[in-house]
Amino acid sequence: MTPEMKGFLLLSVLKMLFVFTVVMIGVAMLTLMERKVSAWMQNRLGPNRVGWAGLLQPAADGVKNILKEETYPAQANKWLFLLAPAMSFIPALLLSAVIPFAAPLPVDFDFTLGPLGRFVHHGLMPMVVADVPVGFLFVLAISSMGVYGIALAGWSSNSKYALLGGLRASAQMISYEVAMGLSLIPVLLMSGDVSFGAIIRSQQAGLWYVLPLFLSFFIFLVSGFAETNRLPFDLPEAESELIAGYHTEYSAMKFSFFFIAEYANVVTVCAMVTTLFFGGWDIPGRWDEQGGVLQTLATGGFFFLKLMFWIFFVMWIRWTLPRFRYDQLMTLGWKVLMPLALVYIMVICTAIYLIQHVAGITDPRLSALILFGVNIVLGILVFGLLDSGLFIKGAASRRPQTFEVPG
Repeated sequence: MTPEMKGFLLLSVLKMLFVFTVVMIGVAMLTLMERKVSAWMQNRLGPNRVGWAGLLQPAADGVKNILKEETYPAQANKWLFLLAPAMSFIPALLLSAVIPFAAPLPVDFDFTLGPLGRFVHHGLMPMVVADVPVGFLFVLAISSMGVYGIALAGWSSNSKYALLGGLRASAQMISYEVAMGLSLIPVLLMSGDVSFGAIIRSQQAGLWYVLPLFLSFFIFLVSGFAETNRLPFDLPEAESELIAGYHTEYSAMKFSFFFIAEYANVVTVCAMVTTLFFGGWDIPGRWDEQGGVLQTLATGGFFFLKLMFWIFFVMWIRWTLPRFRYDQLMTLGWKVLMPLALVYIMVICTAIYLIQHVAGITDPRLSALILFGVNIVLGILVFGLLDSGLFIKGAASRRPQTFEVPG
């Protein structure tokens, strides 16, 4: 093995250890953040006993789950019952490896590490564990595997409540994956590439895609809520209907794995929103490709702030909106978001063709501003139709009408 290959492997291992450690600790702290945010919104205190201001509450919860007795339903399929939490947890953890979290870092080192030999690396080191060229296609493919863990958890438990939760999760995730995938085609049209690095560079040259592709952002965000089973799309759990849904029969650490997977998926969706529509680690302004450690730290910090805003937004929505009915959930996915995504793809294709080939405008910033104007008009039409109740009807519209006979 050459010294250059050894250097590449060493840096990859260091990045992997750093990212996975941050994700695991961050997911634990997000459980505390959720409880603090919900307490703040409901005018109460939240966890404040274990550690200063309750900061050690996640550690206490982890110790409690490790020490709790593991229970197994008598009629459950034991091997699938044990496998389901891992099948839900592993894909969620893998996705954190492919999203860039800072500007590339110039690295120039050449040293010998005892019997391991010589390690050499020169040039830019991408701040991502695996800089895969297929980008968001990899994320969509791996995230779709999480439904197998949920469906198996529901089926293997041999419980009616768990089975209903697993079936709901399967139908919901399949439905909204279609809209989520279609919402990213305009991003591909704008950037000409599916890799995250190319998409970030394209936004640096023009505008963040939330402006010229606002409806794509809206469809992706709503689909992301549904894919992570968060309110108002938490039908697979729905404690008022299914006790706890697909994980009703789980306890101790097996139960915790499902929540770790849920929060890891929330982080992934928020990181995707940040990268695809808000410039990723980009800070508005001109940046040197050969910038040093300070640039990498500054862009990493800015990415973290964007990410935490969207995580807070997800928690905010949980304590703001009520749960959809199941027919409303399916109507929104198949009759609203999917047709809207298809029409939007055709509109964006036409607009890009007219801007670049008919009007001859090649400046990316001016093209993005024109598309932003198109999106304002489309947004007024789309949200006006959604607000009219034409597609998604509330409970009042389902009640039978009664008439009083005068006299």
